[in-house]
Amino acid sequence: MARWFLVGLTHLIARLMNENSFTELPPNLPVPQDDGAAAHLLGSRLPDVELHSTSGRRVNFRDRPGIVVLYAYPLTGRPGVPLLPGWDEIPGARGCTPESCAFRDLHAEIRELGAQVFGLSTQATDYQREARERLHLPFDLLSDESFAFTDALALPTFVAASTRLLRRVTLISNGGVIERVFYPIFPPDKHPSEVVAYLKSRES
Repeated sequence: MARWFLVGLTHLIARLMNENSFTELPPNLPVPQDDGAAAHLLGSRLPDVELHSTSGRRVNFRDRPGIVVLYAYPLTGRPGVPLLPGWDEIPGARGCTPESCAFRDLHAEIRELGAQVFGLSTQATDYQREARERLHLPFDLLSDESFAFTDALALPTFVAASTRLLRRVTLISNGGVIERVFYPIFPPDKHPSEVVAYLKSRES
């Protein structure tokens, strides 16, 4: 009995440590520099593209009324699944889970400020749904697996291990028109606070 208890406890500790490896940022990550890849986005209208969401509905931002916070990210890690080779050496790649969790923690305040939050990546909806449920996110994650939205808006991307992924960028739109662009973003876990500060400045 004691042996099985110790084995179970060891597995539990390992699982928790594995999960913490995604929710906490390691030190000395390379800082992304502004390469101008998002300079064209300010004032653009969001494209007429339907995106699959983790709640099962399709979302189109083209003429969506009100303020939308759309944060694009490369991919969320999953416990037990190794990150792509060299992931921590790619400026701006690491931190999707901490960023999403920070948006989760500030979601109520963002809603009080009149904005809706959506996450966007090129992962499949089933992959995103697991992340949303595991991280208890109160907002939808949107899948642009076909890159239709990404390419229509010419969002910045990069390639890691032969996989094309979105760079981390946040768009704030009003009535479908982008009025604020955050790029590059670092550190990602502090970025949602920047979004809150901007939304508050809109009200003053």
